[in-house]
Amino acid sequence: MRSIPNILSVFRICLVPVFIIAYFLDGHDIKVYAILIYALASLTDFLDGFIARRFKASSKLGKFLDPLGDKLMTVSAMVCITIDALIPAWAVIVTGTKEIMMAIGGLIVRKKNGAEIPPSNLLGKISTVLFFLACVTLMLFRDISRNIAVLLISVAVAFTFAALVSYFITYIYIMKNKGNKVEK
Repeated sequence: MRSIPNILSVFRICLVPVFIIAYFLDGHDIKVYAILIYALASLTDFLDGFIARRFKASSKLGKFLDPLGDKLMTVSAMVCITIDALIPAWAVIVTGTKEIMMAIGGLIVRKKNGAEIPPSNLLGKISTVLFFLACVTLMLFRDISRNIAVLLISVAVAFTFAALVSYFITYIYIMKNKGNKVEK
């Protein structure tokens, strides 16, 4: 049972190139196949977390693979939508910068204190769901007003920024407490 969440995370990571191919090969206005692949990836995200918590099957590898799969799929969807000029490039830049900053912060905490990198928090989970909803909405309704598209993505980016601030507060707390584990 312990390896099932990791298998689901690897599967989700493998869906990223499939999603990109489906997005650009689908000749329809509505990106049906891309949406289905994105939804399947989101379902595996829910399942791997549920199984890991329910059956105490979390692992160090899973703590790396799960967020990696989430971020790769979200950023890939945003890049595809940006290439189609449905959202501005700044949304991808802000989101990508946040992810890089979080990775660097986590590595610093790990290296300096040997502490475990904190798990995702509620704000991070909300931002993932908001990005999913925004991206699917934009794939479904490609002729949506640019103002509405920017609003949808801006709300998700705002939660992403709030998550970043929250993670940095946690990182600072860990650094001050010499690597004591932080439970959330």
